[in-house]
Amino acid sequence: MTLEIKICGLKTPETLDAALGHGASHVGFIFFERSPRHVDPETAGALRRQAAGRASAVAVTVNAEDAVLDAIVTAMKPDMLQLHGSETPQRVADVKTRYGLPVMKAFSVREAADLAAIAPYRKVADRFLFDAKPPKGSDLPGGNGVAFDWRLLATLDPGVDYMLSGGLNAANIGDALHLANPPGIDVSSGVESAPGVKDAALIADFFKAVRSARTVGAA
Repeated sequence: MTLEIKICGLKTPETLDAALGHGASHVGFIFFERSPRHVDPETAGALRRQAAGRASAVAVTVNAEDAVLDAIVTAMKPDMLQLHGSETPQRVADVKTRYGLPVMKAFSVREAADLAAIAPYRKVADRFLFDAKPPKGSDLPGGNGVAFDWRLLATLDPGVDYMLSGGLNAANIGDALHLANPPGIDVSSGVESAPGVKDAALIADFFKAVRSARTVGAA
């Protein structure tokens, strides 16, 4: 199985190039002003052009209104929209119809019951992203460096397409791949030297750890 790898929260040409150079299948740009990873649509558009033909560009929003999404889609021209808020199934369907783009819907997970929330979305979302529930007091729905019990994903229907997120880094990605065997992974804070500051060396370490874990798993 080909493992898809998304580096999310990119903001600079240099770190984007590091992600692309190591083989990222997806690159994510965050449009949420309270996040240290926030970018404006014009900056994301320039970065998206840099990634064109090399990786799928994902626009990440949180309960964004149509006017905000219009500006993002116009300036960035993403390949996929990621909805990381409390968007309803109807909202997901409306966004897909309005922009003609695939949608990945994010869910916060702490216990097995949280996975049941995807049921009404299965006919409208193209993919899911499972992230850890944010710690108490956090203003951010993701990028908090917190993991959840990856063994919970063993209960999922094999037909569910998803990316695993939440607290992933070079030190624990081997365990995550072994326990969950996800079709895709998403890393953000785990390749940062400070909140919102991607580090090319940490990106390289992460990909090296992924390759090592998959080589051991295939042995």
